[in-house]
Amino acid sequence: MSDAPIDDFDHESHVRRAIDLAREAADRGDEPFGSVLVRDDSVVTSASNRVVTADDIRRHPELDLATRACREFEPDERAETVMYTSTEPCPMCAGGMATAGFDRVVYSVGGDELAAMTGGTEPSVRSADILDGVTSVVGPVLNDEGRAVHEDYGWSDPSGRRQDSA
Repeated sequence: MSDAPIDDFDHESHVRRAIDLAREAADRGDEPFGSVLVRDDSVVTSASNRVVTADDIRRHPELDLATRACREFEPDERAETVMYTSTEPCPMCAGGMATAGFDRVVYSVGGDELAAMTGGTEPSVRSADILDGVTSVVGPVLNDEGRAVHEDYGWSDPSGRRQDSA
């Protein structure tokens, strides 16, 4: 059993780390998404978006961490783990997280907010619906800080792709 109760975790600190990872992803040319896995109030692993730099559409940080967690941790360890993420997981990532069986996911920016910023469409299914009965979904946390990363990134194309100024 875990030493630190999940409700006592330093949620803002972990969300802030996920936001920092999102900023690092944007700085290297990927879209601004980052996530950390936390157990006993300590980060056990982290990832940032690498869809562009790895040329792999599956390299969302949430899916990457869910895959790694299933390989590296037993189900009871994953059930005591929290994923903190800069942005609410997309349906693909939420599906992977359902398989992983984390205790909860805590996000900064909602999928509805991201859709409004990118000019895209809101996901037809939200992560809480996919994870219902498996993983609690909590957010937004540090919403202004998370939104700032997306605003700085410069989403502007209706397809959700960044348009660099030339």
